[in-house]
Amino acid sequence: MTLWPKSVRSHVKTGHDREIIAAYPFRSAAPTSLWASLIDGASQNLAFAGYTNYFLWQQHPRLGARLKAKAEAGARIRFLVGDPESDVTRKREEVEGVPLTVSTRIKITLDALEKMGECHGIEARFSDQHIALSVFQFDDQMLVTPHIASLLGDESPMLHLRRLEDDGLYDRFASHVTALWESGRPVEL
Repeated sequence: MTLWPKSVRSHVKTGHDREIIAAYPFRSAAPTSLWASLIDGASQNLAFAGYTNYFLWQQHPRLGARLKAKAEAGARIRFLVGDPESDVTRKREEVEGVPLTVSTRIKITLDALEKMGECHGIEARFSDQHIALSVFQFDDQMLVTPHIASLLGDESPMLHLRRLEDDGLYDRFASHVTALWESGRPVEL
């Protein structure tokens, strides 16, 4: 066994947490450039499993065109959003109590997707089962936000993960998104 200096030992991850690249106390604390590099760097699989996903369209210029180009190059792009008409959405709106309602934020995403036009490789489904957890997947990396009580998504913590092993943190969250996707209802764009 190699003995590393104490300063190095405290920085080498050896357990399951080695898939954690970074942790942010707030989703909004992650730089927009991180999101941009993950979106632009992914080429095969992008999944946006946030309940509203509306902030993406606000923070990333020409996101629709960028995603459409990726889909045309063969990427699979999935959006999983809450149903703006569901009881889950209405209850969440009561909890948040903010003027920019959950249903309005979902409609912003649906409108942006509709404006992209039909494109093979881009799909959207409704699911109300992920109200308390957002997972954004970019090939072998992802951003995960567990939502805290009455806080908005940008006020909740976020983990940046990279897939390094079978059945690690990344795979566990990826299988969660897959299960939600499979049980979701197609969105007609």
